[in-house]
Amino acid sequence: MLDELGIVGISWRQVGSEALAGYSLPAETRDARLASFARSQGLAEVAYLETCNRVEVVFADTAGAPASDHRVAAFELLTGSAPKPGEAERTLRAWRGEGACEHLFLVAAGLDSAAVGEVEIAGQVRLAHDRARASGLCGARLTLLFEEAGRIAAAVRSATGLGEGSVSLAEVAVGHLRRRLVRTPGAVALIGVSAMTERAALSLAKEDVPLIAVNRTEDKARELAERFAGRHSSLTAFCLAPPPVEALLCATGSAEPVLDAEVLARVTAAAKSGEPPLAIDMAVPADIDAEACSRLGVLRIGMDAIVHEAEANRSARLLAAADARAQVDEALPRLRDKVVDRIYGPMFGALQQHYQETASAGVERLLKMLGGDVDTEVDPEADPEAVREAVREVIEAWARSLARRMAHLPTVGLKGLLRYGPEGSLDAFLRGLDPERRNLLRGVVDGGRRRDRDDRGSR
Repeated sequence: MLDELGIVGISWRQVGSEALAGYSLPAETRDARLASFARSQGLAEVAYLETCNRVEVVFADTAGAPASDHRVAAFELLTGSAPKPGEAERTLRAWRGEGACEHLFLVAAGLDSAAVGEVEIAGQVRLAHDRARASGLCGARLTLLFEEAGRIAAAVRSATGLGEGSVSLAEVAVGHLRRRLVRTPGAVALIGVSAMTERAALSLAKEDVPLIAVNRTEDKARELAERFAGRHSSLTAFCLAPPPVEALLCATGSAEPVLDAEVLARVTAAAKSGEPPLAIDMAVPADIDAEACSRLGVLRIGMDAIVHEAEANRSARLLAAADARAQVDEALPRLRDKVVDRIYGPMFGALQQHYQETASAGVERLLKMLGGDVDTEVDPEADPEAVREAVREVIEAWARSLARRMAHLPTVGLKGLLRYGPEGSLDAFLRGLDPERRNLLRGVVDGGRRRDRDDRGSR
């Protein structure tokens, strides 16, 4: 069940946020590379989760396949190059079974983020699921996992105080923007339409900060600007003739910097304060040329600095996360129940149908036995007690035969469970029964063990 689920990936903890760009899959080749990875590793389902803090591959093994360590293949998938001996194992982290489920729940709830309680992450987890389904790479098991992760994220936001206050990386960035605008009031350019820029726009609009939405596709920039009473521009127009702004917040999906030295020089020249603008770069890979910023005197704050600032408050926020963690702990047994019901439900239905067909066939045999052995062979004028005894013997013989037939399938299954299943399989089977039957079977097993010990002692 859950043992077939796994996650392998890397986060800001291993390499820093800005270095995650080296492990990011390009959007145009993402689905094809994931499909090839799934085929080569014998995986039935796969999904790709990318945020500003992590890049991870979530997968489900083919049913019945032995568990494998996929880090070497995942390293090649994410970087495009083969790892040196031991490099993949040192660089990537891996989770299996309940550990993988717990990890995704913690991620979706914002408990494994640099900013504990980060609100954007739940949407990014949902997007990973939507993309996997759209590409045909996600099946019933990953769907259950992602659905439960989404439910946990929603429960944490509604039932705990973890989502209150500045809990996102975007809010950390907005704090820097506010401090700059106190000194040099003016407009802020939000470059790229993303969860980060939308979150920043929501906070800044409440304070009546003039906003300029900039995007490669101008229609998307217009939509963002209209929501927050701002102006809009295409990226090309902005770069050629930037309007006066005191700060920039970039979060695009570009593989190359969108603001180079020439553009930054124009933005600096246009600033009414006469100071170089504050440049906040929340993109991975980076949107703003760091070397150009250094040469031009532009203060650039990248993702590593934002994450470091968020982590400084992590310990205090973890104290408020105890209730959220309890939600995650309660979700694991619930997920097991859902997997049993949804994934293996058809098998249970087929088993019940098999028993019904066995019982129906047995009834047919009983009717034939009663018709042939009683009606024709027993004298109608015979003693009624003798007739009842003859009928009773026929029914008892039929019932014994039916019981043997119905016991065959679960008996064979139990033998396979005990021979090939993990330690504790019998206990897991017994826990699924009602207390009376569980105690009965447990007593039989324990009694057999005592007799076996007694026999060995007598020898």
